[in-house]
Amino acid sequence: MPVYLWEGKSRKNETRKGEMEAPSEEAVRANLSRMRITPGKIKPKPKDILENIAFLQPNVTEDDIIVFSRQFSTMIDAGLPIIQCLDILHNQQENPTFKKVIKVIKGDVEGGQTFASALKKHPKLFDDLFVNMVAAGEAGGILDIILRRLSGYMEKMSKLKRQVKGAMTYPIVTLIIALVVVGVILVFVIPAFTEMFSDFGQALPVPTAVVIGLSDFVRSRIWWILGGVVLAVVAYKQFAKTSKGRKILDTIFLKLPVFGILVRKVAVSKFTRTMGTMLNSGVAILDALDIVAKTAGNVVIEESIYEVRAGISEGRTMADPLVESGIFPSMVCSMIAVGESTGALDTMLEKIADFYDDEVDQAVENLTSLIEPFMLVFLGVVIGGLVIAMYLPIFKLASVVG
Repeated sequence: MPVYLWEGKSRKNETRKGEMEAPSEEAVRANLSRMRITPGKIKPKPKDILENIAFLQPNVTEDDIIVFSRQFSTMIDAGLPIIQCLDILHNQQENPTFKKVIKVIKGDVEGGQTFASALKKHPKLFDDLFVNMVAAGEAGGILDIILRRLSGYMEKMSKLKRQVKGAMTYPIVTLIIALVVVGVILVFVIPAFTEMFSDFGQALPVPTAVVIGLSDFVRSRIWWILGGVVLAVVAYKQFAKTSKGRKILDTIFLKLPVFGILVRKVAVSKFTRTMGTMLNSGVAILDALDIVAKTAGNVVIEESIYEVRAGISEGRTMADPLVESGIFPSMVCSMIAVGESTGALDTMLEKIADFYDDEVDQAVENLTSLIEPFMLVFLGVVIGGLVIAMYLPIFKLASVVG
């Protein structure tokens, strides 16, 4: 079926643009009229010769899913049927990859499948949490509310990810720049000084001799060093893929002096936010814990959540296994116990998540304030030390001449 590009005016005289799949231009005009849009220019969409090459197509981002959920919620709340909502979202979608996915989902729903079942066929875009919450929304007749909660949840999780990435990016980038600068100095700058000092006639100062020796070592084995770095990165990734290796690394991350605190706070925020959202949406607690465990992102925390799930299935409360895990702070466990005893666990979990969102903000600020001076001192000592070591013979020569 051909695709048309259209332009028209809304009832508020606002210009609207989009794409629509229809058998003819007349069908596009009829559809636009039903959408209360006065048709203007309508023309066939030009063929994209690259549309069938998968790796050249844009990825579906988390922001695309958030906008999709929020717009879907608004249209469901306005009383539009699901198929019409999917048709409108398909026509308005600018990401060609996501546009194809929405078209497939629409076809599945038209074929008699539930919206949740249609979403489940695309696990890379819609995870278990999304699918299960949509299923609960369909069963309870509150799909618009569920989609609104999902979009809000995803926005907060996206903000959390950006904060953590921002905290990790600065020291990593600074360290890489420092290593590159030191490498350039050792490979290209130091040899020029070495030639100049070859006729010095006296023993070189110890720091200078050490730097020259290090330069000679790096230059003579540069490819071995680069190969070793690549091999170390590959070995780390392969080790992290094994269950034992991932558990060892995740345990180390939790015990790191500064980063470990941030990792724990992020884990608490994510656990409480996800659990609160799912329980508030009507998902059973055992199903919610199973999904939360799979999305924990840390093997140690995942195992702790599964222990909580096993304890609840045996008739225990959620708070007791959390205390025994040693991962979650005592304050969090106490608040969860209060929420369980008062029957307001979902509300209590969301309050804890709000509190720990602020804690993550503060932890990121503290981490940045600690890293900045440390990295400046590191750069100053390393690069400044190299420069001073190479100028020591010149100072010595100047003092002799004086």
